[in-house]
Amino acid sequence: MSAPATTIDEVILQLTALVEDAATTHSRLGYFAALYNRVTMAVRDAMRAGRFDDNARMERLDVAFANRYLDAYNQMRAGHRPTLSWHVAFDAAGHADLSVLQHLVLGMNAHINLDLGIAAAGVAPGASIHALAADFARINDVLASLVPTVEAQLREISPDLNAVSSIGDLLGNLDDALGNFSIEEARDGAWRFAVRLAYIDSPLLRELAIGARDAVVAGIGAPFCLPGPLADLLGGQDGSQVEANVRILARDEQDTTPD
Repeated sequence: MSAPATTIDEVILQLTALVEDAATTHSRLGYFAALYNRVTMAVRDAMRAGRFDDNARMERLDVAFANRYLDAYNQMRAGHRPTLSWHVAFDAAGHADLSVLQHLVLGMNAHINLDLGIAAAGVAPGASIHALAADFARINDVLASLVPTVEAQLREISPDLNAVSSIGDLLGNLDDALGNFSIEEARDGAWRFAVRLAYIDSPLLRELAIGARDAVVAGIGAPFCLPGPLADLLGGQDGSQVEANVRILARDEQDTTPD
C-alpha cells in the first residue's frame, strides 16, 4: 500500500501505476482511474499555467481529493470496506454486463458527490471556504476542455454511442430515479456540501454529516449498477476488451484519433 501522496506529481505517479496494474490484470477498476488521471494531469497543467488565484492551495485540494480515492482503493484491495459510495462503484467493477460509461459514472458519483466536498472543507475550513469558491469553479473549465476527447474515446469503445448527439445530454435526460447525473450539477452539490461541512467544528457532527451524505450518494449510484436496458442505453456491455478500453481512456489527448 502506497503512502499518501503529498504533491500532485505523486498523485499522478500513483494513478498511473494503478491504471497500468488494472490494464494488465483486465480490471474494470482501471476505467475511472484512467479518466481521473487524465483530469489530474489537466489540473496540474492549469496550475503550471497559473490559471488559479492560489495555485498552492489548489494543489493541496487536488492532493487531498485524490488521496480520498486512493485510500478507498487501497482499503478495497486490502479487503476492507471503504465508504458506501465507493463500495457501490468498486463492487460494480466485477460485473461484465455494465457499460464503460456506467463504470465511469459510478466512480464520478462517489468521488465528486462525496469526496470533493470533504476535501474542500478540509483544505479551507470555516469562513476560508468562501475564498476557495472562484478556483473551485474554474475546475469546471478544465473539465469542459476534456469533454470532446473523452466523448470521442467513449464512442470508440462503445460504437452504439455514435447515435447519441451528446453523452452529457444523454445522462441528463435519464429518468429522475437515476439521479439525473451530470458533472456540473454534481460539482455544484459538492460545493454546497463543502460549505456546510466547513462550518461544522464538532468531529462527531462532522462524521454524522459525512455518513449521511455517503448514504445519499450511494443511493444515487445504485441504479447505475443495473444491467440490461440501462447498459444498452449507455453504450452496451463492455465485453472482454477491458485492457484495450482502459488504455483508450488513458491515451494522451493528441493520440485520440486512431491511425
